[in-house]
Amino acid sequence: MTENTRTHLPPPTRTPIPPPTRAEYCVIACADAWRDSGEILASPMGLIPSVGARLARLTFAPDLLLTDGEAMLVRPDGTAEGWLPYRQHLALVTGGRRHVMMGASQIDRFGNQNISCIGDWERPKRQLLGVRGAPVNTLNHPTSYWIPRHSRRVFVEKVDMVCGVGYDHAGDAPYHRIPRVVSDLGVFDFATPDHSMRLASLHPGVTPEQVQEATAFELAVPDEVPPTREPTAEELRLIREVIDPGNTRAREVGA
Repeated sequence: MTENTRTHLPPPTRTPIPPPTRAEYCVIACADAWRDSGEILASPMGLIPSVGARLARLTFAPDLLLTDGEAMLVRPDGTAEGWLPYRQHLALVTGGRRHVMMGASQIDRFGNQNISCIGDWERPKRQLLGVRGAPVNTLNHPTSYWIPRHSRRVFVEKVDMVCGVGYDHAGDAPYHRIPRVVSDLGVFDFATPDHSMRLASLHPGVTPEQVQEATAFELAVPDEVPPTREPTAEELRLIREVIDPGNTRAREVGA
């Protein structure tokens, strides 16, 4: 092969990187809940929040503490890196040094969450998980929420029972804070004068009208709603090749 022939070879082909999926935007939105948190305990509940917490630890929140849910602190790959005795766990929980991301069967405009029952408490139409640790969580440390199916059945005018405490019931609890609510449609916060829910960002392909139609109460909607931020190439690599190569995230959000 002559030098002239070599100079005319076509460039090597590269497989294009598939664009981020809706599930991956949700992972990014959940991960950002722990941005700038420092050394606190992250307690994600659900597949996508768990992927998000591990992504945050591997990238912009290296001091984040992850737990196996029992008695060990773990690295993002699940191997043990420390012991977390129950007494110390409670100290973190009650002292504002934990940020849990819970689910919600119902959530209202002020961030009250219900995971206990549907209908009147004395004669409920449906029994759910029960109150569990929601009051302690919400009154004693930051609590965010992950909702994989945004609908009027979940985003309700008023929850049937208050489990997680919202801004209108929190009083002067010193550590009460709801940093964000993430759904399959967008990201929400409570950065309004009366701490009612605000549309903070939209996932690609979603309009404010779609979100409001799927919400039973009137959302605060800015004139310009920004898009949920794009994952970086490195974040996509970590999600797809390191943290969740089996694509379990698609079980919660398939789009």
